[in-house]
Amino acid sequence: MHALKDKVSQKLSNLFADSPTQSASPRYSLSDSPKARLNSSSGKSFTSYFSFGVVQSGNENGDSQPCPPPPLPVRTDSYESVENYKHGNGQNQAEAITMISNGQDKDYFDGMKQMKELTESSAFISANLCEFLQACLPNIVRGCKWILLYSTLKHGISLRTLLRKSAELPGPCLLVAGDKQGAVFGALLECPLRPTPKRKYQGTSETFLFTTIYGQPRIFRPTGANRYYWMCMNEFLAFGGGGNFALCLDEDLLKATSGPSETFGNECLASSTEFELKNVELWGFAHASQYFSS
Repeated sequence: MHALKDKVSQKLSNLFADSPTQSASPRYSLSDSPKARLNSSSGKSFTSYFSFGVVQSGNENGDSQPCPPPPLPVRTDSYESVENYKHGNGQNQAEAITMISNGQDKDYFDGMKQMKELTESSAFISANLCEFLQACLPNIVRGCKWILLYSTLKHGISLRTLLRKSAELPGPCLLVAGDKQGAVFGALLECPLRPTPKRKYQGTSETFLFTTIYGQPRIFRPTGANRYYWMCMNEFLAFGGGGNFALCLDEDLLKATSGPSETFGNECLASSTEFELKNVELWGFAHASQYFSS
């Protein structure tokens, strides 16, 4: 019996002979991926595979601790999920490995490419919505960097603050808002926003509205029925007319309304005609050279 134990101990010693030392820290490269290891299995010893799954922890007792592989990209369209991946919180890694093995991760990287225009994170803009809005923007700002001029999460809840921040970058700007039921909507208008003492419509035919309430992003451009593009006062910011405001935000940016308008030929843009706002953002546009030189 003792002889058998000695033989088993000797084989285990040989097995761990070429495993990483306790002082070594694990390092990963593209060649460490499961796919790369499977493709290059010829010429690899069993101990090299075993050392990938079990890495020395460097504790005093010399006990080995399992070390998972680094997080891999997970197919997603939401900015929040992209941020989770960037910070190492990607989920469903087995699915991600399958995607990469099958060459199905193109959508993920395409989404990241579409979002590169945003200089800051957004509470609402996903890769799909970013791509859609890019195609709808006027030619003068296509390909520009998106600069976050105002966000209720960052600058507080106040229409007056939004109006003041809009003066920082003159030109077309994009208002993006959402309700607490998940609808995202907004409008293209012109910065700086100048409130008028009396009700007076402003804007041009380039003004448009958009919403995701129909499942996919949808845009509403002026129908030509009137020129009630948008109205800006210290008490509210409204878009459209001829029956109802297509969208109207109150001075605290807490509540809003939406209804059919003749100006844009739209239906309700939100989950209901009266609702509470989840957040409001205002984005300006700058050419890359202008942005990086500022």
